[in-house]
Amino acid sequence: QVQLVESGGGLVQPGGSLRLSCAVSGDISRFYTLGWQRQAPGKERELVATMTWTGIARYADSVKGRFTVSRDNAKKTVYLQMNSLKPEETAVYYCYLWIKGNEYWGQGTQVTVSS
Repeated sequence: QVQLVESGGGLVQPGGSLRLSCAVSGDISRFYTLGWQRQAPGKERELVATMTWTGIARYADSVKGRFTVSRDNAKKTVYLQMNSLKPEETAVYYCYLWIKGNEYWGQGTQVTVSS
C-alpha cells in the first residue's frame, strides 16, 4: 500500500528556511507525480509544487524562486526546500502523490512562520 510520511516542519522566523521531507512507501516506480500542498486555517488547500517521475518540476507563482522540490529515488524521498519564508505561509504542509488515477496525501507537518 502507498504511504506518505512528512517530516521537517517546525517554527521558523520570517525570512528563515526549512526543509521538508516525505518518505514514500509502495510501488511508485513509473508514471507518477509527487508534490506538496499546504492548507492554512480557514483557507483553501493550495498546491505548492510538483515533480513528475520524469523530473519536471512546477511551482505555484507565490513560491517561485524561493522553494525547490527535489527527490532522491534511491531513498524514495521527496523534499521541499523553503527559503525566505513569510508569515502568511504558516500552514500544514502535505506530501502529495498521484499515481494510477488515484491521489494520496500524508498526515501533514506543521510549519509556523513567526517572530
